[in-house]
Amino acid sequence: MRLSDLSGKEIVDVKRAERLGVLGQTDLEINEQTGEITALVIPALKWFGFRKQGDEVRVPWQHIGKIGTDMIIIDIPEELKKGD
Repeated sequence: MRLSDLSGKEIVDVKRAERLGVLGQTDLEINEQTGEITALVIPALKWFGFRKQGDEVRVPWQHIGKIGTDMIIIDIPEELKKGD
């Protein structure tokens, strides 16, 4: 799968049934030696889409449940969440 195939997909937390963002507004953490994506870093958004400083959710790649045509379903353990 290419990065362009992921762009624009909604990211949804399956446990909370909550929309976390859209890929393209997130950062990717990439292993520089292998080129593999290791995590998605999703900034928390406040009113009008402006970022809150320091609030983010880091989702390790192994917690991505399914990548569909319109969205990415993730399952984030509570201990990995920040800014709640």
